[in-house]
Amino acid sequence: MKHGVAFRKFSRTSSHRNLMLRNLVTALFEHEQVRTTLPKAKDTARLAEKIISLGKRGSESAYNRAQAFVLKPAVLPKLFETFAQRYAKRPGGYTRIHRIDNRTGDNAPMALLELVDNPRDFKFEMTARAVGRDLLTEQLRWNSPRAVLNSGVDATQSIAKEVMLSAREKGELRPSTRINLQKVVKYRGSSALKEIGKRASAWVETLLAIPLQQKKMQIAADASAAAKYKAQTSNYVEKFPKTTIRAGAAVPGDVRSAVRLAKGAIARPRRPPRSIPLPSPARYDSQTLHRQ
Repeated sequence: MKHGVAFRKFSRTSSHRNLMLRNLVTALFEHEQVRTTLPKAKDTARLAEKIISLGKRGSESAYNRAQAFVLKPAVLPKLFETFAQRYAKRPGGYTRIHRIDNRTGDNAPMALLELVDNPRDFKFEMTARAVGRDLLTEQLRWNSPRAVLNSGVDATQSIAKEVMLSAREKGELRPSTRINLQKVVKYRGSSALKEIGKRASAWVETLLAIPLQQKKMQIAADASAAAKYKAQTSNYVEKFPKTTIRAGAAVPGDVRSAVRLAKGAIARPRRPPRSIPLPSPARYDSQTLHRQ
């Protein structure tokens, strides 16, 4: 039978492992986002969920248990006030894990562990950008980029309509984007619609400004290259002034006579005509005899 394999050991003793997880939970409550390895993020999220439930309970015994677990006492008011109010209507799922990249060196899978609905919510920002991209794609089906840039995209009204639709109904957003939008604004209130609409509109302006900025940068680069080439050419011309060649004038290195130059033989020198050798009479007679 397998005993003692319920949780990850992380190649540490129990005291070291528990202290490491307590430290990660405390850092998560303090900064609301923690970047660590994926196995550590999973165990930290499991413990953070329990401590936030103690904060929502708000009793004296819950406070004593949370105080015994958290390493920084300054985090306790945030746990029993800010988090308790933020997650009052949420039945669970206070943390979210995002897979990011692998760590340089040992190639360990890294993850971003965060509290949901925090001021720097990663999923909220990415959903706003996805909404802006879908709305811009829908507008570009009927209008030119210049017209969309001049008129703008009102993302707030479109978001208010998309929240009321189901995943199978047809709208301006893709079904996956609509589902993520409904998830991130479900427990945030009506102010979240204005906030995500503002961020989506800002991202639309950014997407429209990227090609224009690239065009301006290309024009500036071309102008800089032309100015550099002109400066190099002007220096070359100053060293070697360009003059027109008159009839009878010889360029440096030309050894032809002035009479030939005056006749117009400047581009190509005169070549002697190629002489065509004639067959000898003996060879001609032999060929004639052979033909006969």
